[in-house]
Amino acid sequence: MRPLLTHLLGGAVLASACAGSFAAEHEAVLRPFNLAPSADLHYTLKARQKGLALAGDAQVTWRAGDGKYSLVNETRAQLLGKILDSRSEGTVDTYGIAPAQFVEKRFRKEATTATFDRGAKTLSFSAGKDTFPLLGGEQDRLSAQWQLAALARAQPEKFTPGSEWRLFVAGRKDAQPWSFKVVNREKIATGLGEIEAVHLSKAPPPGDKDQTIDLWLAPGHDWYPVQLRYSDEEGDSIEQTVDKINKK
Repeated sequence: MRPLLTHLLGGAVLASACAGSFAAEHEAVLRPFNLAPSADLHYTLKARQKGLALAGDAQVTWRAGDGKYSLVNETRAQLLGKILDSRSEGTVDTYGIAPAQFVEKRFRKEATTATFDRGAKTLSFSAGKDTFPLLGGEQDRLSAQWQLAALARAQPEKFTPGSEWRLFVAGRKDAQPWSFKVVNREKIATGLGEIEAVHLSKAPPPGDKDQTIDLWLAPGHDWYPVQLRYSDEEGDSIEQTVDKINKK
């Protein structure tokens, strides 16, 4: 399996399953939501690849209001500079965040675009031939964590250990179902001090060598994503942890 940083620099952070299995697991589910307030968030980045450590930082700009939203994520690594620039924008509908376009530019790679055509009700990709129907509630890799935050803000009492939250998520070339399970409430060390957060985890399907995604949402900070970690079975990992939050 390619190292995680190699995926971040030149390939997909998350490996994709075959397109044929998606339709059966793609469903529209109406759930209460409450979008987090607009904010700028800064994160420190730590990566471990084949025993070597790499540091960096990430800046996330989240804006929501007047039935629209926008998300910008810029990630930089020491010596390499900007290694990821991703953007998601769209509207807010009855399902929550409703992306219109997701653009991702990786290190030394051409930008790719996922287009959510609400009129034609189709999801398509500049870097892939697959198309998927838009049934409602679909997300992209950038908006997914903020949709989870919106769901948690509306129903915090349901984000209990063992609860499961499913989303249909678009990447660079295709889309697939993601399933996040709540692990527990934990205290994590951040640049803002110790923060109590709800830990959610997306594990790969049995027998799949996809990466695990761990996400920490902070109830005491408007349920903002305060930590995110990608890890694989070989011990490689990429982790970003918040150190500044500026509400707008």
